[in-house]
Amino acid sequence: MTSYIAYLRKEADSDYGVEFPDLPGCFSAGSTMEEAQAMAAEALAGHVAVLQEEKMPVPVPSTIDQLRNDPNRGDAVLFLVELNPDLLKSERVNVMIPRNLLGRIDAVAGSGNRSRFLVEAAEERLAG
Repeated sequence: MTSYIAYLRKEADSDYGVEFPDLPGCFSAGSTMEEAQAMAAEALAGHVAVLQEEKMPVPVPSTIDQLRNDPNRGDAVLFLVELNPDLLKSERVNVMIPRNLLGRIDAVAGSGNRSRFLVEAAEERLAG
């Protein structure tokens, strides 16, 4: 199974934040370390699923040695997050969205990209 290195940070009065140096824009958070790890696995799978859906390349995971001098690493704690193939599977759902909101989504996302827009919006909201 493929694993990606994640950076874990915690400010004094905030939740645990997680980011993936190999996947810009892939963030997660949790109120406990355990929750942050679980949410990180979901965020990783969701991000990779969107890349695959858009036929964009999925970056190869970096090694610890490759990230040793990463200027964004700072004081982050490193941990591995496994890419669970079961979480990559998309599931069709039926949702009710007001027509005016759907029009606004389409105006920003473009036709055919509603799902990606909604997934990214959900990931952003759930990350914190």
